[in-house]
Amino acid sequence: MHDVLPPRRDLESSTLSKSPASQSITPHSTDINELNHKSEFQEKEADAYEVRFEPDDPDNPQNWSRLRKWGLTALAGMLVMNIQFASSAPAELVAGPLKKEFGFSLEVGALLISVYVAGYCVGPLFWGPLSEQYGRRIIGIISFTFYTGFEVGCALSPNTTSLLIFRFLGGIFAASPLTNSGAIIADMWDASTRGKALALYALAPFAGPLLGPIVGGFMTVAGVSWRWVFWLLAIFVGVTLILLVLVLPETYAPVILVRKARQRRKETGDPRWWAPLENRDVPLRQRLETVLARPFKMTLTDPMLFVINLYMSFAYGCIYLVFEAYPIVFSLGHKMNPGISGLMFLPIFLGTVAGCLVYVWYWNPIYDRLSQEYAPNRVPPEFRLDICIYAAPLFALSFFWFGWTSYPSISFWAPMMSGLALGFSTLWIFLGLINYIIDSYLFAAASALAGCTVMRSLFGASFPLLANQMYQKLGPRWASTLLGCIALLMIPIPIVLKPYGPAVKKRSGFSPTARTVDGQKGDV
Repeated sequence: MHDVLPPRRDLESSTLSKSPASQSITPHSTDINELNHKSEFQEKEADAYEVRFEPDDPDNPQNWSRLRKWGLTALAGMLVMNIQFASSAPAELVAGPLKKEFGFSLEVGALLISVYVAGYCVGPLFWGPLSEQYGRRIIGIISFTFYTGFEVGCALSPNTTSLLIFRFLGGIFAASPLTNSGAIIADMWDASTRGKALALYALAPFAGPLLGPIVGGFMTVAGVSWRWVFWLLAIFVGVTLILLVLVLPETYAPVILVRKARQRRKETGDPRWWAPLENRDVPLRQRLETVLARPFKMTLTDPMLFVINLYMSFAYGCIYLVFEAYPIVFSLGHKMNPGISGLMFLPIFLGTVAGCLVYVWYWNPIYDRLSQEYAPNRVPPEFRLDICIYAAPLFALSFFWFGWTSYPSISFWAPMMSGLALGFSTLWIFLGLINYIIDSYLFAAASALAGCTVMRSLFGASFPLLANQMYQKLGPRWASTLLGCIALLMIPIPIVLKPYGPAVKKRSGFSPTARTVDGQKGDV
């Protein structure tokens, strides 16, 4: 490119004929103008060589066919179902074969679930932010490769200590889909159709842990060695890993643009082609701070995100609490064997399915109409909270229903069917709040979800340890009443965020939607 500015010698010669006063000012002001012109020219030249997606670019995940998107959505759900199934499958082994072989108490046995879920507190700190640096695909492959190995380690464990260690390490590496699967869906689907995809995807986090005790329970009743439960998990993870390698492409747009820039430089031999992600000259310390600290920073400094995470974490912890509470009510109270006791979880799963169907048939069309109304701008994220406002009272009611029908003298159908309300309402709460987080934080959604995953995993890991103490000392009635009262206190959260969410987001340094005020149309 030729320099558009005159040669330096011409500038110097033109100033020699001027007065001394002008000679002391003119060259300096000319240099400033020259630098400004150069800076503007360099910026325009850099913009000209920035790699972007064309309107119909087939490499853009938003332009992929609907069939391909739905297939990858199903795979993302399968990844989550896999790790959640592994979290609860050993639950029915504790009181039987594991206690017989290793001689540990029920409290130590509860650690089989808790330490695995505790791994979710560590993994997302790496997997979410790292996927925003290196892409969803490579992080998924690496994490699931190690996860497969640790499931094999559980199957071969010779003692309690090694079993618990492998469960904890497995939970760390299993945690990547908890942040990245939702991010994969956000990469592919626009806001108007993402809700339907997330509704079907949201079944996976409930299907996995709720089906786990059923499978583990019947394997225990059949007299199968406890090691085969972990071999089953290892086989399931291995098959999923193969699918991940063969089927999942890269979906994160900034990483795809980096690859396109490298290809463009290779084809043209021109080093000026660049992509935004590779143009960041970030020191290693700052990069580590971003990877490790941003999820915590977002959660602890953004009051809106903290409150949302608190509500989701309580709901998530309650799902894991019932893995310990149900055996107390049904196995001890109603004298059911582990297989039949595991079937008591089915209504919770059926409730999530019903919640998903109602969401797709009722709530998603409402959002489609809003998308048309607000086009070409985005729908304000606060509309995602409507579903939570309806679900919150039902969520609280489910605990009172379960607790006060849990007497052995009352038919088991009464407490069992409370699971329909619990599953239905929990799914709606998760759908509304996860969509709200993604809509509010956009390209920082993976880090926001990572912080959310850490907090709710703390609840998920601690609630099973509390369940035995709560339900044995307080009894199923008052323990469930306590949970119901806490749920009642959380009902105002979505109600308050609906009108005041935009004002709270204006104080956030992470939400690009902060310019939307009071739900009005605008650039969101």
